Amino acid sequence: MSTAGPLLGVLGGMGPLAAADFLKKLAEETPAQRDQEHIPYVAWGVPQIPDRPPAITGNGESPLPAMLEGVRALRRAGATAIAIACNTAHYWHAELERDGGLPVLHIADAACTELEARGIRDGRIGLIATEGTLQAGFFQKRFAARGLECLISNREDRDALVLPAIAAVKANRLQAAHELAVAAVTRLRQAGARSIVLACTETPVAIDHAPHPVAAHCIDATRALARACVAWHRQAGLEKTGHPG
Repeated sequence: MSTAGPLLGVLGGMGPLAAADFLKKLAEETPAQRDQEHIPYVAWGVPQIPDRPPAITGNGESPLPAMLEGVRALRRAGATAIAIACNTAHYWHAELERDGGLPVLHIADAACTELEARGIRDGRIGLIATEGTLQAGFFQKRFAARGLECLISNREDRDALVLPAIAAVKANRLQAAHELAVAAVTRLRQAGARSIVLACTETPVAIDHAPHPVAAHCIDATRALARACVAWHRQAGLEKTGHPG
C-alpha cells in the first residue's frame, strides 16, 4: 500500500466497539472539507488478543505477542506510526515501539495535552480506568510530572460502577453502561476532582450514549488520541514534503 504521505496504523480489537469509536473520532477531529483530506489509515482489528488487565495484575496470558503481530502487519501494510485504541495496552508501549519498529502515539500523553489545552494545570484529576491501567501507573506518573494530583474511584465504586460499565459496553448494553459511568464520574466530582479522564476506551462510549451534564467535566482519552493523530499527521506531512499533510 502506498500513500502520498504518512500512513496511520490503528491497532484495534480491544474491544471492537472502542476501536470503531476511535475511528469515528479520528474522522470528526480531522479538519477536512472532502474525503481526500482525511487521514489515511490501516486498521488491525483482531478481538482474540488476550485480555490486558489480567496480564498486568498477574493472572492472565500476555497480549504482547498478539499485539506485536498486529503492529508488524500494520507496518507491512505501510503504516508509519501506530495508534492503539485501548488504554490498558499502553502498559506495553515501550516493547511495542522497540520490537514493532514504529513510533506509537501514547494515549496518556494525549490526555495530558488535552488537560493543558483546557487550562487545567493544578488540582485533583479524576481517573476512570481498568484495574490494569491503574496498576500500570502511566497516567498517574504523567499527572504527577505536571503537578496534578490523581484521584481514583474507591474500591467499592470500581467494583460496583466502573468495571460493570466497561463490561456493559463490551456486551453492547449501552444504556446500562451509561448509567453506571455517569454515577462513577459523579462520585469523583463529589470527591473534589476538577476534571475526570476517561482512561478506558469503553467509558467514553458509555458517557456519550445519552446527553448528561457530567460530560462537560470529562476528558475523553480516545478523542484526545485522535487529536494527537491529527497533529502527528500534519507534522509528519510537513517533514516529508515541506507542506501540510
